[in-house]
Amino acid sequence: MNEFDLVVTGNIVPDARTVIASGFLAIRDGKVAMVGGGTPPGASERIDARGRWVIPGVIDGQVHSGSQAGFEGMGITSRAAAAGGVTVMVDMPYDSPAPVTNAALFNEKRSVAARVCHVDHALIATIAPNDAGLDEIAGLVAAGAISFKFSTYEANRTRFPRIDEDLLLAAMTKIAPSGLLCGVHNQDQELSSKNIARSIESGRVGAQDFCDAHTPLVENLASAIIYELGAESAARAHVVHCSLARGFEICNMYRRAGHRASIETCVQYLMLDADEHVARFGNRTKHYPPMRPKAETERLWRHVAAGDCDFVSSDHVAWGLERKSDPDVFKCSAGGPGIEVLLPAMWTGCEEHRLPPTLAVDLLCAGPARAFGLDDRKGSLAPGKDADFVILETGEFAYDPATSLSGATWSSFEGRRLTVRVESTFVRGRQAFDGKRVVNSAGDGRFLAPTRR
Repeated sequence: MNEFDLVVTGNIVPDARTVIASGFLAIRDGKVAMVGGGTPPGASERIDARGRWVIPGVIDGQVHSGSQAGFEGMGITSRAAAAGGVTVMVDMPYDSPAPVTNAALFNEKRSVAARVCHVDHALIATIAPNDAGLDEIAGLVAAGAISFKFSTYEANRTRFPRIDEDLLLAAMTKIAPSGLLCGVHNQDQELSSKNIARSIESGRVGAQDFCDAHTPLVENLASAIIYELGAESAARAHVVHCSLARGFEICNMYRRAGHRASIETCVQYLMLDADEHVARFGNRTKHYPPMRPKAETERLWRHVAAGDCDFVSSDHVAWGLERKSDPDVFKCSAGGPGIEVLLPAMWTGCEEHRLPPTLAVDLLCAGPARAFGLDDRKGSLAPGKDADFVILETGEFAYDPATSLSGATWSSFEGRRLTVRVESTFVRGRQAFDGKRVVNSAGDGRFLAPTRR
């Protein structure tokens, strides 16, 4: 009788510290049972992945599926996640037509996800931009919100409103005892509005003009406010998409002072830049924050290499190209698809900067697991944790978004050289993606609530 259900052999990266060349991963009842080197044990099923990487499943901490209406939907997003080696997607609350601001909306979204998701998932909550929104926080915490998300900028009055500083302080103070992360979109409202108005008035409405209007000061002022509100409230203040080295410097100042400050960047700010990709792809590259010059992306990499970044996410949103095609960039939607390319792009970036594969595992797996309170179940291949893992084929691959399983078949990563691609994805010991197709069923993904500590 075989001791294990499945044994996988290959180059195992079980955590953010360890590489086991020609190692094995043994699985029993959907959990990691053993990881090691040498002769692998007996199992009912074997996968020979020699010459390939075997790593923990990725946790994408910033996904906008807009599941309730009008967007891609959590089901399709979860298929793209599986194809990208993402075994947990953390979904943002800014759905259409209404954001997730109370327990009833939260539970409705959770029910939808239970029916359609192919990978495990967690849900972020937000509040309405008024005092009544504060009263919903306790119910959202009890419902299993993985964290909260706010914005210092009003991208949409209904779906993506600004939370004023006094209300944000009150909200963070209420959330602080739960230990949940308070993530905030870092963009100064007044400076953004003035810069955009000046640019439009002077007829500067191209893709580079968008970048120029969103100056470093727009981002850095907002980041400083977020961390100061965290210091005042004793909450876990988190900047959700830092595109500038100065943002990491500001975060480090608050960390050194003893505050619970954390920070994340997105893969596009590390792997794309204004010098090359804005010129090539135009309005498709519109993101908040904008693409930065190549020199700034290299400064970001120095902070990543130094261990200053808590995790890296995709900020995935699968707009159709009709939302990106207006000649006036300020009328185009912000954001783009990225959940499928997150892992191969980040892995490639680490290789290009001569950084170890363990750093990619830390930033894509272990880091988000710690941040969201999932590290008792997810984020590594330690015995007892869920057997979420990815097999990566190595080589030279040009990214082709036409093959995407997302709702969008375009990408600003089109043609980008990648050094790995996802050969197979497993969720809790069961195959979800075989390199070409999603092979598990809608509804196989499970809802994840944070472990309170």
